[in-house]
Amino acid sequence: MRQMFLHRLFCALFFRRSCGLLCILLPGIVCGTAQADFVLDIVGGADNATPIAVVPFGGPALNENIGVIINNDLHNSGVFNTVDPSLFPAHPTSSTGLFFHDWQHVGSDYMVVGNTTLNTALGLYSTHYELLSISAERRIMGETLTYAARQWRDAAHQIADHLYFKITGIRGAFATRILYVEKTADASHHSHFYLMIADSDGHNAQTLLDSTKPIMSPAWSPDAEKVAYVSFENGKSEVFIQDLFSKKRWKVAGFPGINSAPAWSPDGKSLALTLSKDGNPEIYRLNLVSFSLEQLTNDPSINTEACWFPDGRSLAYTSDRSGHPQIYRLDLVNKTTERLTFDGNYNARCTISPDGKKMGVVHREREQVFQIAVQDLATGAMTVLTQSPMDESPSFAPNGNMLIYATQYQNHDIMAHVSPDGRIKVLLPEQHGEISAPAWSPFLH
Repeated sequence: MRQMFLHRLFCALFFRRSCGLLCILLPGIVCGTAQADFVLDIVGGADNATPIAVVPFGGPALNENIGVIINNDLHNSGVFNTVDPSLFPAHPTSSTGLFFHDWQHVGSDYMVVGNTTLNTALGLYSTHYELLSISAERRIMGETLTYAARQWRDAAHQIADHLYFKITGIRGAFATRILYVEKTADASHHSHFYLMIADSDGHNAQTLLDSTKPIMSPAWSPDAEKVAYVSFENGKSEVFIQDLFSKKRWKVAGFPGINSAPAWSPDGKSLALTLSKDGNPEIYRLNLVSFSLEQLTNDPSINTEACWFPDGRSLAYTSDRSGHPQIYRLDLVNKTTERLTFDGNYNARCTISPDGKKMGVVHREREQVFQIAVQDLATGAMTVLTQSPMDESPSFAPNGNMLIYATQYQNHDIMAHVSPDGRIKVLLPEQHGEISAPAWSPFLH
């Protein structure tokens, strides 16, 4: 039981592997071999989704119409029900001369129009967009965004964020990134693995690490400028940190035994790690300034997969001290421990919402069925969000309105989004490799 649990926590919960020869590339901009894009497929939505009409933007072609990307972002948030463009009576690019009464039949009060222009001398694009109220026949907001040609997708996501905030009052998370591990196999059935970074919708994927040895547990620093991960490139598990802009990387944990599950503290000054250097898997805190190491747990059970609370004063982790994997909370100030999960016979791989009020976990109520669940930390109530039998690695969006997780769909390992109430689900199918261990970035701007 103990050995099986350790194997599952260390291997299966992080879902797949990654392997060896290194090719470190700068993410975020265009620098590395771009993998195939994702095709988003929304499979569930909120009953009270807000209708919105996003008209394709005018201006020069930029591979894909910015208005279409904005439409997809808003639609796939599940918060909005975007209107079918075939219902549009026209394709205006601004509110100037717009006849609002022509739009009364489209079934939406909100309307978005925009236009992109190119400053040839500077080589910069400018997109002016407006949010309109059809019923009030007025402009709610209008802004202009200027950007380089390679940043056109970033610009579209930023506009979607602004619209999302203006309508909901909640900061949008479209202009963020995701980390994940991708596995492929060659003609000889030899596995190859990649540490990938992509836009929140799965597009613009770039390779951070190309390896023939396992890579696991990618994690973002709070400033989104560095990532930590586990690599087996030297024949054993070791924890590395990589700077996303300088491309420099360095090993921070290579002790005998297991070196696993890095988790950044909210201030970015330390990592929580799972180490078995003294025999038993325990949680440690590694100071990234002095590189001093502090043991945080000391229990004969397996203790692993730490995740921080936003205030940095406590962390949650998985332990089998009750006989089954459950989540416990360690107060780092007074050193007390309390059990958090009681529903189901398996709860592991925790993630804490940005407001500290909810916790996502991999949850099991019956054998061989692992699903994503969210627990209200005030009441202890557990809500199962997913229905597929092999869901793993939940990670909250920085605004707390979605979780990304790994799942299986049509015999492929993919990523998906789900809302904390389970009503909104979006699949992100990948065209080639098998995907695991997704992690949602902090806000970038």
